[in-house]
Amino acid sequence: MKIALIGATGFVGALVLTELTKRGHQVTAIARDITKIDTSNEHVNAVKADVSKEEELIDVLKGHDAVVSAYNAGWTNPDLYNQFLTVSQTIQSGVTKAGVKRLLVIGGAGSLEVAPGLQLVDTPKFPEAYKAGAGAARDYLNILKKDTHLDWTFLSPAIEMHPGTSHFKKGTYRTGLDNPVFDDKGKSVIAAEDLAVAIVDELESPKFVKQRFTVGY
Repeated sequence: MKIALIGATGFVGALVLTELTKRGHQVTAIARDITKIDTSNEHVNAVKADVSKEEELIDVLKGHDAVVSAYNAGWTNPDLYNQFLTVSQTIQSGVTKAGVKRLLVIGGAGSLEVAPGLQLVDTPKFPEAYKAGAGAARDYLNILKKDTHLDWTFLSPAIEMHPGTSHFKKGTYRTGLDNPVFDDKGKSVIAAEDLAVAIVDELESPKFVKQRFTVGY
């Protein structure tokens, strides 16, 4: 497939890029700073673009089979909440106007339900530093749910996400919908590399079209 990857230099985006190219997909790797992208791989085309500008985005996205958005407004951004919501909707609109049907958005775990009617972001111990970003991702998911045109998917990672190490990376995962996936120790954990595997698996064999899903061990 020909995949457009927004946020290709980010923590998750870079791993998705690696996983996509490993499986032979052609990837348009979109970022503001493309100097961080390894273009020696014949499957990678690095494109510098400002995804907050719809017309610029439309031109880049045309002709792709799917778009993966790993967009992050930046955890230290004082306007993180508003910027994430605004730019995410710009991306959504740009995908539609570019004529691409498939959109996979990598969101957060904050909107997962940890008890009936209680989402993770609203629990007392949820870190204050992550509330703006988690709240923005939750509110954007509610916006995305109203989209009847796109074949969208929203992926929430496990509550704990770690860089792949010999301890965490497993090469496998389990899926859920609106509730966290817990292991036999009561932990909701995923390695970022295995999250990338889940993302590409969903692109290749869609199971959660017009749905949110989550992964964990």
